[in-house]
Amino acid sequence: MDTTPFSTLIRTASHDAHTEAETSTFMSDLLGGKLGVGAYARYTEQLWFVYRALEDSAESLRDDPVAGPFVQPELLRLAALERDLAHLRGPSWRTGLTPLPATEAYAGRVEECVREWPAGYVAHHYTRYLGDLSGGQIIRDKAERTWGFARKGDGVRFYVFEEITNPAAFKRGYRELLDQVRADELEKQRIVAECKRAFALNTAVFQALGEEFPLSA
Repeated sequence: MDTTPFSTLIRTASHDAHTEAETSTFMSDLLGGKLGVGAYARYTEQLWFVYRALEDSAESLRDDPVAGPFVQPELLRLAALERDLAHLRGPSWRTGLTPLPATEAYAGRVEECVREWPAGYVAHHYTRYLGDLSGGQIIRDKAERTWGFARKGDGVRFYVFEEITNPAAFKRGYRELLDQVRADELEKQRIVAECKRAFALNTAVFQALGEEFPLSA
């Protein structure tokens, strides 16, 4: 019987998909300072659709034996995203707000998991929030320096977890929750597969953004 902790299993199994997402052309260009603030704003808009899917119905999962322990208010990002969008796009930011088809597919899959398969929701929760607490901080730092946002201020508040004073300890606790997840081995394998799918959906959004914001030759 495999005694590998589930948090280790899910991290190692999704490593390649995670790397592909992180090293997409769009994200490389964005973090390299090659794209303007408009590209960053458009990316932030796409995040809004994904996090609305993650958070609008999260409360309905609070009593679920598998997904319930992961519903933690200190992680919620939607309000911070809306504050960032108001800063980036102005008070009428909702006007003309449109998801890319790849974003619609991503958010739609999250909503499907919320409705039909809470264990699958855990996979999406993990890929998003642990990523925000880790690599997301690199994006925040780059955005502050590239476009002059105030440190941890409007424009980058999505990446600022004000209620988490010790991110390293929080992430350890989160991994412990993964290790204690109430699922059999087959279900855990399904969660791992969904994790890979989540990264693929995210990569598709990056690819679509890359097509929308190609670098000039």
